[in-house]
Amino acid sequence: MCINHSYGDSESQTSTGQSRRGFLRNAALAGTGAAVLGSLGEVPAFAAEPQAVAGPTGRWNPNPDSPRFTIAVMPDTQFLYWGSQNSINSAPQEESFRYIINHSGGDENNVVFMAHLGDLTQDADPSSFQAVGQAFTMLDSHNVAYSVLAGNHDVSGDDTRGTTPYLQTLGPQRFRRSPSFAGSDASGYNTAHVFAAAGREWLVLALDWRLSSQGFAWANQIIKDHPKLPVIVTTHEIVGSPYDDNVYPYQAGDPENNAVFSGYGEQVWQQLINENNQVFLTVNGHYWPPGRTTRQNAAGNDVHLHIANYQNRYFGGAGMLRLYHFDLERNTIDAETLSPWILAQNPAKRTRQAALEARLTTTVDRFSVPIDFEQRFAKFIPVPVRPARPASKLVIPGTLAYWRFDAGGANGSPFTANQKVRDLSGHGNDLTLNTVAGSAADALTWSDDHHPDQPGHASLNFVGGRNPLHGAYLTTGPTAPLNRETFARGYTIEAFIKIPLDWDAGNNGWMSVLSRFGEAGNAGKSGRNTDPKEPVAALSISNNGREPQFNCYPLNQTSPTTNWGQGLFEEVWWHVAVVNDGKHTVLYVDGGPVVDNPSTISVGITTLGLPWLLGGHEYGGNVDQIFHGWIGDVRLVNRSLSTEEFMTGK
Repeated sequence: MCINHSYGDSESQTSTGQSRRGFLRNAALAGTGAAVLGSLGEVPAFAAEPQAVAGPTGRWNPNPDSPRFTIAVMPDTQFLYWGSQNSINSAPQEESFRYIINHSGGDENNVVFMAHLGDLTQDADPSSFQAVGQAFTMLDSHNVAYSVLAGNHDVSGDDTRGTTPYLQTLGPQRFRRSPSFAGSDASGYNTAHVFAAAGREWLVLALDWRLSSQGFAWANQIIKDHPKLPVIVTTHEIVGSPYDDNVYPYQAGDPENNAVFSGYGEQVWQQLINENNQVFLTVNGHYWPPGRTTRQNAAGNDVHLHIANYQNRYFGGAGMLRLYHFDLERNTIDAETLSPWILAQNPAKRTRQAALEARLTTTVDRFSVPIDFEQRFAKFIPVPVRPARPASKLVIPGTLAYWRFDAGGANGSPFTANQKVRDLSGHGNDLTLNTVAGSAADALTWSDDHHPDQPGHASLNFVGGRNPLHGAYLTTGPTAPLNRETFARGYTIEAFIKIPLDWDAGNNGWMSVLSRFGEAGNAGKSGRNTDPKEPVAALSISNNGREPQFNCYPLNQTSPTTNWGQGLFEEVWWHVAVVNDGKHTVLYVDGGPVVDNPSTISVGITTLGLPWLLGGHEYGGNVDQIFHGWIGDVRLVNRSLSTEEFMTGK
């Protein structure tokens, strides 16, 4: 708890046990002049404790390999433990501990670690810490990975203060058997914890309310001793919220930027966080209401700075938990706030206040933080680069054509008329250049850019479009064996593509990755959905949200079958595959089937014996559109492949 909400320096370091009457109304933020949280008045006498039905406590069993995991944060629980006032209410905290244990390992939460933010007691009284210690026994007996730290209501002065009831109860001796405990400084007030999640290790620093110079030196050294671990800093005070709590929902301003450094918090930033690029998240309590902001460190990377504190809410915060749900596949942290103790109560018997506090859903309590984890951690955890694979590994049985672009020109150099792309399947389906008259010399260039799972580490950059038609494309030769192939027993067509930011629906819509010369009408096709001037087969990108479409006239029908995918984001590499098992065609994007794959019987691909186009689209006998973006490896196989057999396969 913060007694004095001035965000200045040492004057806000109040002594333990001070009355809440000591609150200062509208104290000025250091350097901002903004009004802050005001007096909440007298301490209420706690009524008889509402009854929650305590469920069974399961087994601590987090999944260390899942890309989704949760860190539970418990802020200021001080009003549950005020022993000198004969007021002890451990049930809310114990129910939160039970929730943490029971939600470890499952797909929904997978809680892997719990961090307390300090102010475990209101008065630092031995009787209070005796009760706190007893409550934490639940975590100890289940081998839960957790950390605690001292707040200003637990101790006074800095971490050189010597022994206290806090240290005797929750000092490093308590963690000797903890699976996550990584050590403490000489004072015992600062601890380090390493937990496993998402297939890697993460470091949590649990730092005292006030660090001495020795404490800062220790914390910096711990980070240096773990140079490849992402770091979360927890302590009691770093940032505070510059808005008031006089109305609810809070008038919180910009929820992404409603926190500022306290005087001490600025010191923590300068002496610990700024120069340690591994620190990506800090969470502190002390001040309320909740808030968050982002600041760039010396390396130019974001550090997310959060306040979580609910001591001013119903029943002293009711053991509230801030749950940080990490999802490394979505590159997002989803934060939610709830009280397991209230949730365990019979809903029909909850008071109105309890019902409102069970789950907090305002923008300061429930939000998402986008983080590209690989990029953010790349300077200390280099992203492993999948090595290029030799063409011989990709020419699997049934391969009719395989084109890749890592044996061409230098990055950025034009594709010239005397160059060609060899068919590495050995079947002679080589590709040669065709350029629209008047197009720039760099309308088609060699590129080192590629999909991370692409076998060949190169691509071609097409700068094509219409209005007017411009660009360059490649075609198979007039006698290439692929021109005559009907794929009657099935096929798999794969390509890697990337669409640039300057893609335009009017100029670039319906560009083809790969298509086959020959008009549908000339092949005798007619009927529903038939356009006699369109090509007999084309894998294209629509003009409506960059949706991949495979439109094909099969051997057994006069009308086409069409597969539609979802919109593809720009500046992202995609793997697109079309698989036909001799009867049905399925379009895949990044290994997953799209929603619109018709059940129509579709056998083979109609041919007029004409060439294939890479990056070009024909209509009415003439090329009318040219690809705009990058095309990587392309492979055609005369049978259906499983997703494990795709070029992205391991």
